[in-house]
Amino acid sequence: MATDDLIGKIQTVSGPINPFDLGFTMTHEHFQFSSYWKGKRRAYHWRGTPDWVKKKQNEPIRLDNLWWIRQYPYSNIENVNAVDEYEAWDEEINFYLQNGGRSIVDASCIGIGRDVKVLKRLQDTTGVNIIAGTGWYVNATHPREVEYMTEEELVNRMVEEITVGADGSTTKCGVIGEIGCTWPLRPREKKVLRATAAAQTLLGCPVLIHPGRDVTAPREILRVLQEAGGNIGKTVMSHMDRCVTTTEQLLDFASLGSYVEFDLFGWEVSNYQMSPDIDFLSDAQRIAFFQDLLAEGYEDKMVMSHDIHRKCQLMKYGGHGFSHILLNVIPKMLRKGITQNQIDKITIQNPRRWLTFEQSKSKL
Repeated sequence: MATDDLIGKIQTVSGPINPFDLGFTMTHEHFQFSSYWKGKRRAYHWRGTPDWVKKKQNEPIRLDNLWWIRQYPYSNIENVNAVDEYEAWDEEINFYLQNGGRSIVDASCIGIGRDVKVLKRLQDTTGVNIIAGTGWYVNATHPREVEYMTEEELVNRMVEEITVGADGSTTKCGVIGEIGCTWPLRPREKKVLRATAAAQTLLGCPVLIHPGRDVTAPREILRVLQEAGGNIGKTVMSHMDRCVTTTEQLLDFASLGSYVEFDLFGWEVSNYQMSPDIDFLSDAQRIAFFQDLLAEGYEDKMVMSHDIHRKCQLMKYGGHGFSHILLNVIPKMLRKGITQNQIDKITIQNPRRWLTFEQSKSKL
């Protein structure tokens, strides 16, 4: 279980690669995502979801109902169970590669549909680099055994999935995450965060965090990680585009030292079903926040992605797809005065540095 062979490398599902082979990278996507809970597929109806939408949850995705599925994406059962779209994934990956993409971090972890064997098939057949995640998502999706596992047992499971193999295979994960957190943090989530910090210390590996939907959530998560010995500088805080609403809030968090990830590009609906009080951003507003970060010198701590995890986001179903940033967002960034060198840092150099394993602080 020694990790010496990973130091200075990035671990894909088909094995370690030289960091300079990573190339253009989306740091937060999902090829597989499942809403299975207690053995059943389900939809999610948060506060503010109209009754007429709830009654339509079993409809198949069609052109004539995309208008409401995009507004209430989690209230359609088919839409939130993207685990068997093999042809669509192949199409998306090949189109992504054709347009300059090279690597993708799959943020699906234990309990939300991940199967590293499927991810390995995708990498082997298409040539894209895929980095798989280990760990656990939010409290509500935890398998029952997480309640009774000790922190040491959680650490051992994550270490095993990175050094030995996951999902009953020899295919290995290359990142811890996305580690799910709600707000306020639940006791089990804090336990998983502390175990994440310990595993990161052992392995010198990258960590990816899903914060709760509150402006104070990302800071509190970093506090828990840091107190448990985690490396904040090797941690990406996801979904900042639904955690901050002002430049002041954004810069205050950025000063703490983690990577700041805006990963909801392409989601251009102002209604945020999960939290109706939040006015969702447009891509233009996300770019404006990027300009604020760049102006304050944070270009070495920025990454970006789409967080595709619903069928309506795939090109097959009329969505923007995995190439949206390449085809639509980056040209707009350039028109707004963001330089190609800065874009290369955000999409190539920063992901490379984050995903590269470092010398661990402890011996396994």
